Amino acid sequence: VKVVLLGATNVYYLLAQADPEFTEYFKVAAEFSTDLEWTAESQQSYAQLIAKLAREEELLPFSRGAVCRLIEHSARNAGDSRKMSLLMSRMLDVMREADFWAARAEHPTVSATDVQTAIDAWIHRSDTLRERAQEQILRESILVDTAGSVTGQVNALSVLQLGDFTFGRPSRITARVRLGKGEFVDIEREVDLSGPIHSKGVLILSGYLGSRYAAHQPLALSASLVFEQSYGGVDGDSASSTELYALLSAIAELPIRQELAVTGSVNQRGEIQAIGGVNEKIEGFFDICRARGLTGQQGVLSPAANIDNLMLRREVIEAVEAGDFHVYPVTTIDEGIALLTGVPAGEVEPDGSWTPDSVNAQVAARLTQWAQTARQMSQPLGDHETS
Repeated sequence: VKVVLLGATNVYYLLAQADPEFTEYFKVAAEFSTDLEWTAESQQSYAQLIAKLAREEELLPFSRGAVCRLIEHSARNAGDSRKMSLLMSRMLDVMREADFWAARAEHPTVSATDVQTAIDAWIHRSDTLRERAQEQILRESILVDTAGSVTGQVNALSVLQLGDFTFGRPSRITARVRLGKGEFVDIEREVDLSGPIHSKGVLILSGYLGSRYAAHQPLALSASLVFEQSYGGVDGDSASSTELYALLSAIAELPIRQELAVTGSVNQRGEIQAIGGVNEKIEGFFDICRARGLTGQQGVLSPAANIDNLMLRREVIEAVEAGDFHVYPVTTIDEGIALLTGVPAGEVEPDGSWTPDSVNAQVAARLTQWAQTARQMSQPLGDHETS
């Protein structure tokens, strides 16, 4: 007798950890990937698999365009433009519904339009919460600006997931700064609405500012950061670059362009790191901008490391191609702050100073001024002042 267990990988390791005899009974473990590299050969095999499934399910034949759209949809599900998802249950659902729409339209074969209709119909049945969130923003019950410039305020992008449906939602992050002792107050953490990863991201900001602008002087800064109108938990570090931009804007007193939104994690060296849900985040801000009217100035700053993950909806791609919307791949904080403020970030000069009139020069000057003020305030008073 042979016993074969099928299940999730994490369950196998939990059982192996809980029961020492488990690995004795089940010695051969085989892990299967849920995605496949997207190559010319794998694409051909995937097309053959689609044809096989269509025959088994007694569906109409799928045209070349329909197969291409299904493969694109599988890459979207995989979250990677170089991979195709192997979770065929989702694919079968789309195929069955596409067959229904093709038969209803009396098409001899399933076309790309039928596949897209099936995908749109599934989204329509699942996006009630997304519509409510967008409605609140458009009615300005939730404040998100898509025009103008504001100091210390940046549009952040988050992702919400309900079952199989995931969507992006923009929100506002604000920063306030003043003379202090280097404290960074994360309001979300103070009220227990922040997860550990988000709190870690906020602490990284302190390391970045201290090492870059206050290596030889105290960081005489007190700052507070908050997700405005956030009433649930916040976790993840994908907004850490957004928070840093808000801080730099507040310190330098330079306004941020509100027609831009930001996503991306940052490390202590100021490098922008990849994040999850990049497609949904970009599309979430695009939907708000489109509803208010595309101006050609709106867009999203996204980590350059996420370029391979971009599988955006067709209407977003068309808007980018037409110049009505923009997706900016960013690798460093300096690149991002220059886009957001319209002011060059600046570089270190041979004498150790920053390029005049740059963002970095204004941040360094403000922090130096605060450090000098803090030093003067800490000096003991003279005898005539104490008598």
